[in-house]
Amino acid sequence: MASYQTSGKKDVPKIRELNVPRRTDRPVMGVYSKKDFISTNAATAIMGVPKKPQQVCVDRRQGDRFFLETSGLVPKYIKKKDFGVTPKYVTKRTEEVQRAQEEYDNYIRETLRRKAMKRLTDEDRENLLEGLKKNWEEVHKEFQSLSVEIDTIPKKLHKERLEGQMKQLEHDIHTIEKYNIIYISNK
Repeated sequence: MASYQTSGKKDVPKIRELNVPRRTDRPVMGVYSKKDFISTNAATAIMGVPKKPQQVCVDRRQGDRFFLETSGLVPKYIKKKDFGVTPKYVTKRTEEVQRAQEEYDNYIRETLRRKAMKRLTDEDRENLLEGLKKNWEEVHKEFQSLSVEIDTIPKKLHKERLEGQMKQLEHDIHTIEKYNIIYISNK
């Protein structure tokens, strides 16, 4: 960040001095050290632990060398202490998926329970059967009161409508008498 020096009219950036010596600077001469670098380096080389050679693989007679560690031929990862352990993020994700699945299953169960069919009681079944028979008798009485000669289109349509109603009522009565247990949907 450049600092600015204000001089009346304009802001002029202040030039910082660099830490690099200039061309005109001369190095300090005559400084000597009493340390013997050669013998120190020799002592550290003799006393130090030798480097382990890198394992290489030579696969052709031309001498092409490949490092074993980066080639994948050395079982590096299976020797780790956490090898085969499921990572935490995977277990966390699995738990989230299980929780979401349980919530969905509960929702479906609740929805099915609300929409489930209920059983018609014997008393309601008998009342329904009596009502259907009474309706059939009324429609049949109206059908019997029709004139014998049907000469106009409205009379013919009225007769067909009454026949259709009687047929539907007979079908419903037969169905309810046939089955003792009847379920009704909650729609």
